[in-house]
Amino acid sequence: MNTEKTIIDIELFAQEGKEIPKNQKYKIKVDRQKYIVEIECMTGKEILHLAGKTPPERFQLNQRFKGGKVQKIAYDQVVCFTEPGVEKFMTIPLDQTEG
Repeated sequence: MNTEKTIIDIELFAQEGKEIPKNQKYKIKVDRQKYIVEIECMTGKEILHLAGKTPPERFQLNQRFKGGKVQKIAYDQVVCFTEPGVEKFMTIPLDQTEG
């Protein structure tokens, strides 16, 4: 029995308006880099760690949806890649001013 999981490119699926299947591997895009993950959902902090943005508190994570809508993702907010329209993620460095 073949239980090999397919790698689903969520950006491509969103652009084509396809439904993203559950229980697969997912190719997510953070900034311009693509990452393969084996879970359907991750927190904002986990996505920042995956992208090498440490410490994660120094970055803001935004999620981009099909059609251009952008939403800020909190560190403890859970993002599921199987939700419709999820296209990619973008990070913004937060300026740390010592005062």
